[in-house]
Amino acid sequence: MQRTFAIIKPDAVKKGVSGQILARIEGAGFTVRGMRMIHMSKGEAEGFYHVHSARPFFGGLTDFMSSGPCVVLCLEAPDAIKQWRDLMGATDPAKAEAGTMRKDFGASIDNNATHGSDAPETAAFELGYFFRGMEL
Repeated sequence: MQRTFAIIKPDAVKKGVSGQILARIEGAGFTVRGMRMIHMSKGEAEGFYHVHSARPFFGGLTDFMSSGPCVVLCLEAPDAIKQWRDLMGATDPAKAEAGTMRKDFGASIDNNATHGSDAPETAAFELGYFFRGMEL
């Protein structure tokens, strides 16, 4: 079993599709090991996305991620990182395959409904950023 980190982003929460996304997650065979609704401050978003701090989209990304509540998740399944990334689809919803989260719930490359870790090291950092100690 492997764990990965996921976010239901502020655009999806605002649209009221969190429950649909969670149902699909569980329907795809993931076990939810941790879940919390949070509203990140700008500083928390900057800390979380620090690896992108030199990129031109950093300010817009952290503004967006701190614009409203989101749902943070710890998901567990065999090969969870790859499975979750496949279920999310391409970053740009216009290029995502039919039936993926981003195709069905995302509006644009900036408002694409979900986030997921891309590697075991990233998952470890991201899970530790939002879930402490015995929470998992």
